[in-house]
Amino acid sequence: MMSDVEELMPRLLPVEFGASGEELDLKGPPRNPREYLRQVQLEASQCPEVVVAQIDPKKLKKKQTINASVAGCHAAPVGFCPSLSWQQHQVSNFSDVRQPDITDEEGWKKFCFGETLYLDTSSSRTEAAEAEPALDYCKSTVLMVLETLVGWFEENDFAPQLGRWLYALLACLEKPLLPEAHSCIRQLARRCAQLRSALESEEDEKLPALNLLVCLVARYFEQSDLADQPE
Repeated sequence: MMSDVEELMPRLLPVEFGASGEELDLKGPPRNPREYLRQVQLEASQCPEVVVAQIDPKKLKKKQTINASVAGCHAAPVGFCPSLSWQQHQVSNFSDVRQPDITDEEGWKKFCFGETLYLDTSSSRTEAAEAEPALDYCKSTVLMVLETLVGWFEENDFAPQLGRWLYALLACLEKPLLPEAHSCIRQLARRCAQLRSALESEEDEKLPALNLLVCLVARYFEQSDLADQPE
């Protein structure tokens, strides 16, 4: 009688055990191909249909090297949270930065095909096809640099130069987001919120920049669970 597994997945090389099937030495090497197949069948027949791994969580925790947080941002301290109108204004400005003037034909060409690789109206399809790999390379480079800076930011304090780099890279980040970009910008927002929660004064020069980065990630890139909620 065939097992449930054999009914669903017929054997490609059917070999019967025969009378000598139980006499096979599982510890010794098979002497010929047929004996090898019979040995495999015998081993399989002795395995339970369902196997449950006995895992000790404590051992896994000791070997953990990366702890990924799925929590939201640190709430802004009282008086540190920007108003909703301020956030909406920043999103509007950021959106304008990401898109050239619709009446600027040359600007659109440069935006779509790069500063030195844009196509004029007489360009051929072949030239357009040659531009695509360069565009893909630019997209991957933007994400790679952003991931590098966010990783560095995790271990260091905020600086104005870093803020300008992050803003520029976010402006070049293409929507819809890739999974890697999604994770990266959420990590950025959480780090900004963490540093903001440690500020001692509302007059700290870092506060507007940190608020801006959290705002763009949450509001523009639609990570709403990370958004600041004005009082």
